[in-house]
Amino acid sequence: MTSDNTRFESPTVNDEGREVLSWEEFGFAARELATNIVQDGYEFDVVVAIARGGLIPAGAISYALGTKNCGSINVEFYSDIEETLAAPVVLPPFLDTGSLAGKRVLLVDDVADSGRTLDLVVKLLRSHCEEVRSVTIYSKPGTIIQPNYVWRKTDRWIDFPWSDKGTVVHNKPAA
Repeated sequence: MTSDNTRFESPTVNDEGREVLSWEEFGFAARELATNIVQDGYEFDVVVAIARGGLIPAGAISYALGTKNCGSINVEFYSDIEETLAAPVVLPPFLDTGSLAGKRVLLVDDVADSGRTLDLVVKLLRSHCEEVRSVTIYSKPGTIIQPNYVWRKTDRWIDFPWSDKGTVVHNKPAA
């Protein structure tokens, strides 16, 4: 983090011990990550989001970087809060990997928790493109792969502003 902005150096933790990312803090994180990528000199051809968690971060980062060439890959691993499948699974609709030949990819996700999703997608993309670098808002100590760019490290569960309220499906009004 930059030393000129101390507002977000200390994470907010709720009563349940979860780290809480606000929309304002997310905006700051996305711009800071984009700035780090530019300062690093990484020139990419396409931004690829890992859906679903990486969709909003990828959109914000791609806007900050001024790129419109974006795609996504659907991977399911978490089935609920702190509950995972046995292994991450790529789901349809599938990313057009043939269009990535000779390209440099910036891969975006929200968090490298175990790192198994990120590792799966990095390996898959490397077999189709020239280079892959990854960016996440958070990484955790147990991740098996470190992102090239990360905003904050934590060992807590994270409440992201786009997913912390749960779905509205279970809150439908009675017919």
